[in-house]
Amino acid sequence: MSHHHQQHNPKSQPGKPQQQAEAESLSPSEAPPELSPEARAAMTAMAEADGAAQLENAHAEIKALKAQITELSDQALRTQAELQNVRRRAEEDIAKNRKFAVEAFANNLLPVLDSLEAGLAITDMTTAQLREGSEATLKQLLAALERHKVVAIVPAPGSKFDPTQQQAISMVPAEQESNTVVSVLQKGYLIVDRVLRPALVTVAA
Repeated sequence: MSHHHQQHNPKSQPGKPQQQAEAESLSPSEAPPELSPEARAAMTAMAEADGAAQLENAHAEIKALKAQITELSDQALRTQAELQNVRRRAEEDIAKNRKFAVEAFANNLLPVLDSLEAGLAITDMTTAQLREGSEATLKQLLAALERHKVVAIVPAPGSKFDPTQQQAISMVPAEQESNTVVSVLQKGYLIVDRVLRPALVTVAA
């Protein structure tokens, strides 16, 4: 029979995938490029060089940070040492001021001492001379105290009782407003604004 000898055209074979046909029709210039070993080695070297550069930069940053930390630590130590020096100098100045203040006060009292000794050396002093000499010595003493900001607290009778500078010894009946000073039994004294000794007073009941 004649149908057994029929020839088939290969170009018309059914079932060949379209993508395979398109891939076969691509020219060599359109095919994906293949990297040569040299190119792959070059890319690997570039990647390693980039990593090495990043690592070197990280090390440099760490080194700079360490140097900054060291500098800040040194500054902190210097500041602490300076503060200790300032505190020590301040303490020394306070001690010197106290010492010199006592020395100055004692120096101002020496004339009072001289006057007392001179008065005691006179054996035939009259009562009037003794009083005159005592008053002069008292003025010297008051002047010495005032030079060091020591002043007397002497509340006036009838003034309001002030517990910050006065101490009530007793409450007494009086023809004046209650809680006012009746009499001063002993003067008080201030040094600058501090109470050295409160005034002892009686207060109206």
